[in-house]
Amino acid sequence: MINTIQIFLKKITNKSIRLSLYRALIYTCGHIFIAITCNRLITNASLELATLDAIVEPAINGVWFFVLDRFWFSKK
Repeated sequence: MINTIQIFLKKITNKSIRLSLYRALIYTCGHIFIAITCNRLITNASLELATLDAIVEPAINGVWFFVLDRFWFSKK
């Protein structure tokens, strides 16, 4: 899967968009792990439920981050 993502990102010729995607993906992955941990510690949810919650919410935040990053870059 990581190889597929790398191939996809290499095909994007616009460097600024590629860098925005890298940052968004790294942010989203970190957010997922943090969200799983917090959800389990705070709510004592099962690993499955915490993981489901931790994937949905950060995925939406990752898209939002990408949009904000592109907006920020367009204003430079």
